[in-house]
Amino acid sequence: MKKILVTGGCGYIGVHTIVDLIQNGYDVISIDNNSRSNAFILEGAEKITGKKIKNYRIDLCNFDDTRAVFEENKDIKGIIHFAAYKAVGESVENPLMYFDNNMTSLVNILKCMQEFNISNFVFSSSCTVYGNPDSIPVTESFPLRPAESPYGHTKQMGEIVVSETVKNGNNKAILLRYFNPVGAHPSTNIGEIPLGKPANLVPAITQTAIGKIPVMHVYGTDYPTRDGSCVRDYIHVCDIAHAHTLALHYLIENKNKTNCDVFNLGTGNGYTVLEVIAAFEKVSGVKLNYTLGPRRNGDVIAIYANNDKAKNELNWTPQYDIDQMMATAWKWEQKIKNDENFFGGKNAVLN
Repeated sequence: MKKILVTGGCGYIGVHTIVDLIQNGYDVISIDNNSRSNAFILEGAEKITGKKIKNYRIDLCNFDDTRAVFEENKDIKGIIHFAAYKAVGESVENPLMYFDNNMTSLVNILKCMQEFNISNFVFSSSCTVYGNPDSIPVTESFPLRPAESPYGHTKQMGEIVVSETVKNGNNKAILLRYFNPVGAHPSTNIGEIPLGKPANLVPAITQTAIGKIPVMHVYGTDYPTRDGSCVRDYIHVCDIAHAHTLALHYLIENKNKTNCDVFNLGTGNGYTVLEVIAAFEKVSGVKLNYTLGPRRNGDVIAIYANNDKAKNELNWTPQYDIDQMMATAWKWEQKIKNDENFFGGKNAVLN
């Protein structure tokens, strides 16, 4: 089996991708310092796959510690790089922390990629690189507008760093610009565990419905959209995860046309915040307690994907609709609430 390194493997998308990789015949190791995640989530992945998963709890901003993992695993055939801070609001409040963490960790992992001659690199990018686009849906050829947050800037800069690094050499890369991952694995063994107050919509919805959050706030009711709230392209995390496996396979099989290619990962459908709330209320039967308020800094008005390129070249098609996204997210939230033995008895209080 080909060995793949997943950075941020204890994170939300990382752990789902580890499961998908293993189920498609890959051997996987993880690097995650658990500053924004918890290693217990790998127990859920092991239940699904029946495989033990090794995580190196190191900080990728420490080059020597990072390099030591490659020294120990000289048979790595590909890298999928998720590890990064990702909260838009937090990045607005503390931009230097985001620039330092997200860029230093990326540069260190790329140095190791070159030194140990690892040919295949998949970078976790984001639709935030498009900023506020002139029109939607966005294609990969759209010009990148100024990012609306420091987090978005780190993804734009990250794409440049990756593309320039692999431009003249034997390394190949794919940049995956995904939209808004939501939901949980249908087994309910893994899912999203926000640390502290959720920064993303769907965990805020489920935590409000379960009673962890007294009332949820909808930021912005005066946007030029169908109902005044922001429009986003929500996509199930398992669909996102499988796209990473397909992208890696695409590189390993030398199907890439250039040293660095880019793909949008979205359903191609835009939903407003209020439409997502309505979908959740329909599948859960729970009336959500929420209030309408002013806009939040860093949010774009509306964005959703044209995903034709990923469909045609990666042979990737999203499998989950918005109702299934909400249903799996709700089942996951209920599992955390009801299973006292979840994550070794730690329940949902993870630090």
